[in-house]
Amino acid sequence: MTYIIIADRYVPLTSESRVQGYVVQIAPEVSGIITQVDIKNNQTVTKGEHLLSIDDQKYRLAVDQAQVAVEQAHQQEQALYAQASVAQANIATSQANYNNAHRDFNRINQLAKKQLVSASMRDNAYAKYQMTQANLAAAKQQAVVIQTQLGTTPGQSTLVLAAENALAQAKLNLAHTQVIAPSNGVITNLQVDIGAMANANQPMLTFIPTDSMWVTADFREKSIANFHSHSMAYVAYDALPGQIFSLTINNRDFGVAAAQQIANGHLTNIVTSNRWVRDAQRVRVNFISEQPLPPQLFVGSRATVVVYPQQDPIWKLFAKIEIHLASALHFIY
Repeated sequence: MTYIIIADRYVPLTSESRVQGYVVQIAPEVSGIITQVDIKNNQTVTKGEHLLSIDDQKYRLAVDQAQVAVEQAHQQEQALYAQASVAQANIATSQANYNNAHRDFNRINQLAKKQLVSASMRDNAYAKYQMTQANLAAAKQQAVVIQTQLGTTPGQSTLVLAAENALAQAKLNLAHTQVIAPSNGVITNLQVDIGAMANANQPMLTFIPTDSMWVTADFREKSIANFHSHSMAYVAYDALPGQIFSLTINNRDFGVAAAQQIANGHLTNIVTSNRWVRDAQRVRVNFISEQPLPPQLFVGSRATVVVYPQQDPIWKLFAKIEIHLASALHFIY
């Protein structure tokens, strides 16, 4: 009993341990009828491997339409360049008319001051001057509007950029009709076949990346008090009785669900216990392996983990004895 109490502080052991891994729900980016399935349930796949195909007929048509729209946009851009040239010519003409009207008004205004011409002639000259000034301003504004649509260089007009963006989106949608593996992993719980309807952003496949698996173990609070950067661990998997593997502490969780506060408009729920010594709180610790986990393991595989101080050979020996004993018991349990 004394050894168990002391060992739980220096070489804590727990059987509450599992292999964890990311579970990815693969959802197609586009909708359509599935026309090809190249995988089987629980098949191991590599990154970029083809999984299934979605009917791409309408997406190919969309690409063709978008390419036609790009060509039309380039033609419209050429028309805008022609309009820009006309606008510059209109500016030159309006500028000349304005300059001429300005000079005429100045001459007639001087004569009107000497009462050599009538007031109506002066008013007509002034009206013509104001009209040519307005025409010049309008011509300049028209040129600005056209230039804004054209952009800085050919091919940068808003018409062309919008059409090219639509073409890129159509090509992307076409590419998404081919669903590929995002990384190395295993396809599991496969329940699709040719003829099924794929809906965009609706999960269809369960994918488990094989290179993202790690081990978690739940220890009592007092057991992790002495964990530090030099602590190491041994693990014995239920699936591999008699075999021992090494682990490295990655991190520990910073909380448990029992302590999570939820602002739900209700009063605090107080948990009471009539026991003189209540059950110890367990804390989850995450471990990583420098070597790939054995292929016999899967997400949810059970294990037993013991942590020991690496620089203390005596406790390391006791930890090795404990984990070998636990591993041997896995032949029976």
